[in-house]
Amino acid sequence: MTDVSDGVLHTLFRSEQGGHEQVVLVQDRSSGLKAVIALHSTALGPALGGTRFYPYADEAEAVADALNLARGMSYKNALAGLDHGGGKAVIIGDPERDKTEELLLAYGRAVASLGGRYVTACDVGTYVADMDVVARENRWTTGRSPENGGAGDSSVLTAFGVYQGMRASAQHQWGDPSLRGRKVGVAGIGKVGRHLVGHLLAEGAEVVITDVREEAVRLVTERNPEVTAVPDTEALIRTAGLDIYAPCALGGALNDASVPVLTAQVVCGAANNQLAHPGIEKDLADRGILYAPDYVVNAGGVIQVADELHGFDFDRCKQKAAKIFDTTLEIFARAKSDGVPPAAAADRLAEQRMAEGRPA
Repeated sequence: MTDVSDGVLHTLFRSEQGGHEQVVLVQDRSSGLKAVIALHSTALGPALGGTRFYPYADEAEAVADALNLARGMSYKNALAGLDHGGGKAVIIGDPERDKTEELLLAYGRAVASLGGRYVTACDVGTYVADMDVVARENRWTTGRSPENGGAGDSSVLTAFGVYQGMRASAQHQWGDPSLRGRKVGVAGIGKVGRHLVGHLLAEGAEVVITDVREEAVRLVTERNPEVTAVPDTEALIRTAGLDIYAPCALGGALNDASVPVLTAQVVCGAANNQLAHPGIEKDLADRGILYAPDYVVNAGGVIQVADELHGFDFDRCKQKAAKIFDTTLEIFARAKSDGVPPAAAADRLAEQRMAEGRPA
């Protein structure tokens, strides 16, 4: 408990990264459920964020992750124009081994006990089918299947939002939002990455891809022979003539090793937490590389799941996700006027909107 007190509680109450409203520790002995539900802010409305199921090394690591993720959701939801604050939940365990219907139902009851202050959805280790189970005990559940009143897979609008952020980045960097003829490198071609590749090809961009899964690469290149594949991310970021780099896999893609050798002039991708540590955003700016803040451009998914609460309408969601273009341009303009990197400008704008109690 000493480690929790020294680290996590400092973050919760005293650090600039804190300010959380509520943290709930949940345990259900019969199902084996151990979970943390963190609510960072409800200034704009009920906290909204996914449920991560992950084999954390210990409870302190789980609490720290929930706190960080919940804070990030507050910023994402504020700039996405949603009437929601930020929250996140983590379930401690191996989803392949520990996930059971009984555990998910117990988790649903825990979320329901908050009376709507927290709205949950999918995240790493949880899927649409899991949310269908959670929803049996908790009506504040999104990310459900269409058969159960949900919107299903949110990757379509996530990719669309990243595409809009990329167009805004091109507008700011080169004075034209068109991506025709631009060389774009996509690292990670899972569901979001594949949809993003489709948008890029439709506009006439030159696309280079990589993924740790050979099968994923093969599926894209067989369908789109004009796409070039490279062996790994190290090769991708060094590709000659690369205009835009789109990290769409794991976080920490922008780090002390990658930034100095990155050939692209713009970074805009779907991955969360792309900046490996504070200061990387300045390193990018010093090299003249424009960074589109990840939580701004990848907000299409959360826009979709939030809409489930109002009776899902894809066209309505797509119109809202299209505004990511305008929000991204606004952040670039503020960064220029304030003399700060775009990541700092995005944080300032989100904090301003939370303080005023209004979404974008």
